[in-house]
Amino acid sequence: MNPIWILDDEPGMRWVLEKALDRAGWPVRSFADGAALKEALDALEGAEDPCAPAVLVSDIRMPGPDGLTVLAAVRARLPGLPVIMMTAYTDLDTTVAAFEQGAFDYLAKPFDIQAAVELIGRAAQSAPSRTRAGAAGEDSAGDAGFVLGEAEMAPSQSPAMQDVFRAIGRLSQSGATVLITGESGTGKELVARALHRHSRRAAGPFVAVNAAAIPRDLLEAELFGHERGAFTGAVQSRRGRFEEADGGTLFLDEIGDMPAELQTRLLRVLAEGAFYRVGGARPVQADVRIVAATHQPLEERVRAGLFRADLFHRLNVIRLRLPPLRERREDIESLARHFLARSAAELGVPVRRPDPAALAALRRFDYPGNIRQLENVCQWLTVMAPSAEVGLEDLPPEILGADAAGAADSASGPGSGPAGAGSAPGAGLDPAHAPGQGGAARPDWRAALEAEARGRLARREPCVMDTLQRDFERTLLRAGLRQAGGRRGEAALRLGIGRNTLTRKCRELGLDEPDTDRPDED
Repeated sequence: MNPIWILDDEPGMRWVLEKALDRAGWPVRSFADGAALKEALDALEGAEDPCAPAVLVSDIRMPGPDGLTVLAAVRARLPGLPVIMMTAYTDLDTTVAAFEQGAFDYLAKPFDIQAAVELIGRAAQSAPSRTRAGAAGEDSAGDAGFVLGEAEMAPSQSPAMQDVFRAIGRLSQSGATVLITGESGTGKELVARALHRHSRRAAGPFVAVNAAAIPRDLLEAELFGHERGAFTGAVQSRRGRFEEADGGTLFLDEIGDMPAELQTRLLRVLAEGAFYRVGGARPVQADVRIVAATHQPLEERVRAGLFRADLFHRLNVIRLRLPPLRERREDIESLARHFLARSAAELGVPVRRPDPAALAALRRFDYPGNIRQLENVCQWLTVMAPSAEVGLEDLPPEILGADAAGAADSASGPGSGPAGAGSAPGAGLDPAHAPGQGGAARPDWRAALEAEARGRLARREPCVMDTLQRDFERTLLRAGLRQAGGRRGEAALRLGIGRNTLTRKCRELGLDEPDTDRPDED
């Protein structure tokens, strides 16, 4: 049995892997640096040598030649050797670079040792089917560096984000259609751009279209273009986004909001690779890779008849789910420091530094607006905090209120106090009116919402979820605008959404009224 080679400058990591592999019956040979491994490679007579490794497990960051340099050298000498990379510093750049240079898989430290042994076993079994003369340099990128410039794709300690990085790496040489799902503000467009940049289409254009931001009567012409005279105002022919993306990637954001009639046209384009401009009689060919994204639960919309099942299955070839920020709390501190530094640089002021209590409160907050909301919070702190040292009392009201409510719930415990069995005192209350704050408790809005939903369901009203969601958003936006005195920039900041999103939703929900559409004063 050929040995497993381990390359890591940490003696403890080598020892743990050696013992685990020994128990699994694998012979092991360890190296403390890339130079020692290079000497071993030089001593090999060929890939069939009985001392040749079955699998190489290598760290990435270490003194001397790093893991990616070692990977390139090994792939040149032994192209059929499966290589598993390890690192405690997981970021998109190194993950994608490892896969682009031919790594079998990627382990983020700390990892489950039994899972690592099983992965090594799978890699060893795959070795005979890998050709020695095959993929050594095939399609590997000469420049693996890639900087998005956005904190959403920064190094992450979250296992969920590491899975996303790994998927981007595996998809780097694939042209498969990708569906990105996740809540608003999780960075879906950044992932789409990463998929494009690391694909064979990287030299082509990346074109993004937000299906929810364009009026439905203009969306068809936006996607497919139009001929001169096709409709009033069409004074000249115009290429659509499909033609603009020819040879590259077309990113269809908020695909769940696409009107039904356009879903049919899109399905035909995906099936046939050709389409007609609005008012045109000549088919147009476009070689486009589709990456779609949505925050909508598409399976539910299919069941409700709001999204075509055949289009869903056409798009749902590879699915990437982006975790909400509350599922990656390990990253909140580093993201906050990044956004605070960027906001300070933009405004030319000292960088705000949250103290331990403020950082703890930032980590506890759920961020319904996800990373975009965290960025807004950091902008707010840069402008509103009285000094560079940010204390708990300097945090925005929504974070202080949620933190106070959470502390009250934790102190009281479930099922205690006047709220009755099974309920938490203060849950769903305005912090200013929570018990112990000197005011009367308000009714729990969640209970009122449930009662309203039950009533509508009992009456068999159609589209209850859509109706209530629109009412909820309308109420929330109206409250935010009135609280901000009609200033949309401030209202968006307080609500934790983008200003363009607020403007679009106001238009969709009929909130363009004199009392909520005043010109901004900020």
